[in-house]
Parts: sequence; structure tokens; C-alpha cells
Amino acid sequence: MMDAKYLTPKQIVEELDKYIIGQQEAKRNVAIALRNRWRRMNTRSDIQGEIVPNNILMIGATGVGKTEIARRLAKLADAPFVKVEASKFTEVGYVGRDVESMVRDLVEQSVNMVKARKKEEVKEKAAQAVEDVILDALIPPLRTQQPSRTTGFSTQSETTSADIPTSDVELNERTRSHFREKIRNGELEDRKIEINIKGNGGSNVGMIGAGMMDEVSMMNLQEMLNGMMPKKSKKRKVTVAEARRILLDEEAAKLIDMDEVKEEAIHRAENAGIIFIDEIDKIASGSRKGGGGPDVSREGVQRDLLPIVEGSTVNTKHGVIKTDHVLFIAAGAFHISKPSDLIPELQGRFPIRVELNNLTKEDFIQILREPKNALTKQYQALFDAEGVEITFAEDAIDEIANTAFAINTEIENIGARRLHTVMSKLLNEFLFDVPDKIGPNARIVINAAMVREKLSGLIKNKDLSEYIL
Repeated sequence: MMDAKYLTPKQIVEELDKYIIGQQEAKRNVAIALRNRWRRMNTRSDIQGEIVPNNILMIGATGVGKTEIARRLAKLADAPFVKVEASKFTEVGYVGRDVESMVRDLVEQSVNMVKARKKEEVKEKAAQAVEDVILDALIPPLRTQQPSRTTGFSTQSETTSADIPTSDVELNERTRSHFREKIRNGELEDRKIEINIKGNGGSNVGMIGAGMMDEVSMMNLQEMLNGMMPKKSKKRKVTVAEARRILLDEEAAKLIDMDEVKEEAIHRAENAGIIFIDEIDKIASGSRKGGGGPDVSREGVQRDLLPIVEGSTVNTKHGVIKTDHVLFIAAGAFHISKPSDLIPELQGRFPIRVELNNLTKEDFIQILREPKNALTKQYQALFDAEGVEITFAEDAIDEIANTAFAINTEIENIGARRLHTVMSKLLNEFLFDVPDKIGPNARIVINAAMVREKLSGLIKNKDLSEYIL
């Protein structure tokens, strides 16, 4: 995939089209928001800090693609991404998490992304170091120790190759070279060796002082104690293959400068981070009036969210982050409440409002056929793992879409998620029979008649309580 910073808004929409059907207005807005980040980073330095992101509020029923658009956008941009549910936050001291935790999660995600990239960069060097450790465990290098000599007041102990017969040294080196080739060729993967594995040497702070300090202070105290405790190591007997996997992380970590990782991670989180706040309608006051009750808490959550979205400084265990240029995408169904029920200050921080359309039967047909991750393709991959080929006739796809749309219309509209229910009901019997009754090289063809037969119970039973997600 092309680097996202060079993608035009049109190209970003084309990439999103590969996974999400319809919702063109929402795709256009997030594409502009993503491109604007590149534009800001390439503006004159004196105005760069003044350009704030246009946060987006997505309005639409469940299952129409709100979360998927945000998630795919972050993946496309290779940006730190965190999804949170607004209903999980409440006023600090009541119940739930404090709102700053979503920013700390974003930084943590950013650190993990940068660390993974750095590990990939040093992978070759780390692999060489691991190979040396494994070789030393299989064939230790030949060393002899010269008897200690006392000279004056000092005792000297020397180890030199001169102390070893040349023939033994050469034989040892030839054997090591031979085994190195075997390691590289994968001939010794099942051979057991003994290696030293470093432990963290730390202890958990647990509940000590938990009520007297915040989350960041607890994390910093834990990190400080872990740094003070001696690093313990223990011997383990493992296969060469397992040793390579265990040691690769250790050796890569030695080659990475964690201060540099944290600095870069915070920069990426500040300038490319995306926080998706779902169910924001759940903290709107709605049409209920009054001076107390749950609405007080809902408004309190909104006021707690406000400074984070406006732009503030948050302490994390990796450093301080400013949220001024983090892109916030909020979403909600707004069935009971409406966007105007949010406090005016928070409404003003989401200037771009996009209403997503409910999915039609034609959308369901496209969702089953076109996306790279279409459900039909997912089930074909599952059956293919068992050596069974499954195909869906055109009339079968139409019937599946029609059934899902009908259930959404009659019972409760849960959008594209209804297709998961319908496909599961349709194919569960086949999935159970493979491979016991349906062996490898078998071919299953799903047609409309089969769909109607398998899903007849869903259509007849108007309650459908068992199948509503």
C-alpha cells in the first residue's frame, strides 16, 4: 500500500472503498481530515501550531460502518489509534475510568508501534546475536585458564589462545562453523539447549497506597521499583526454535534506545494519533429535564472530556503529551438524544457532522460480494483450511441479503452485523460436519433454495431473541 502521507483525499476514499460499502460523505470527510494532517506538517512553521484538526461527529445506527471507517483510516495512516466508549467514563470519584486514560492508552499504543518498527530495523543484528548465543550453548568456544601467577601484591589470571594447543582450537572452530551452518539451515530446530532467560526482577506494587495516588504515579512508582530491583535470570531447557523466539526479543531490546522510542512515540501520538469516542450519545442529556439523577453524571463526563478534546497536557508514564493536534472522531446512534443535547462547548469541538445512511438490501449484497474482507470470503477461507471448497451462487447472496434486511426491518436494525447472524445460522451445520462427515476435496454449493431452507426458522420466528446480537 502507498504511504498514506502521499495519498490524496480521492485515493484515501478509494482505499476505504475496498473494505466499507457506501457512506461516501463520511469517507470524504475523514479523507480530508487525514490529508490535512500532512498539509499542516508542511506549512510554514509560524502558523503550523495554530492549525487545529477538524474533529468529526458521526451520526448513524449501529452496524453502518462508523467504527470501521475510523479503524481503517488509522491503519491506512499507520497512526496510533484508540477506541473508547464514552459510557465507560464517569466523573472521577464515582465509578469508571477517568477521561485521561484514553490519552495514556494512545501513547501506549504509539510506543508499541514505534518499538515494533525499531525491532524490525535491528532484526538482522539481533538474529546474528541470537545465533551466537545458540551456538555457544551447543558448542562452547574452547577456553583454558592459565594458573594464577602472583606478582608483588597482585594476582593475575589470564586466558589466551596460546594456552590451548593449536589443533584443539582449530578443531573447535571447525566444529562451531559446521554447527553454525546447521543452525542457519534449520537442521537443529528440535535440539534441546540450556539458555539463561532474564526475568523482570520486579514486584507488583499492588494496593499499597492505591487510594492516595493517581494511575500515572502508580505506574511511575512501579517502574522505579522495577528499575531498582536486580534483574534475575534463570536457566531453561528449550528447543533451538523456542530459544530463537525467546532470545530475539531480548537481543532486539538491547539494541533499541527506549528514550528515543518514547520521544518519537509521543511525537507521533501528538501529531498523528486518532481517538475514536463511541456511544457519545449515551452521555447526552436527552429530552429528560430535571436537576438531578443520571443527567448530572452525563454532563460531568462531557465536561471532563472537554479539556482533552480542546487541547490539554496529559502526564503519562512515557512522558508528557499535548492533545491539541490529536484527531477526535466521535460517534453515536442518537436515537433518544440528539447532537444538540451535548453541552455547547463540546458540540463546538466537533465542527464536522456526518450522518451515515441505514444499509439497504443492495448494500448488503455489495457487502457480501465486494470488500476484501467480505463474509463470504472469510467463510471460504475457513473451509479452505479443511480442504473443502464452498461457493455462493448469485441467487444465494441475494437471498441472504434479503433475509438480513427483512430481520433488521421487522425486529431491530443492527446494520451489517445482522449478516454475521444469518451467515452463522446458514453455515453452522456444514462447519460442524467438516471434516467428520464432509471430507477434504469436497465441494459445497450454496444456492437460494438452500438458504431459504436453512433460514426458514429465522423468518417464521418473529421473536428471534436467540439471534439478536
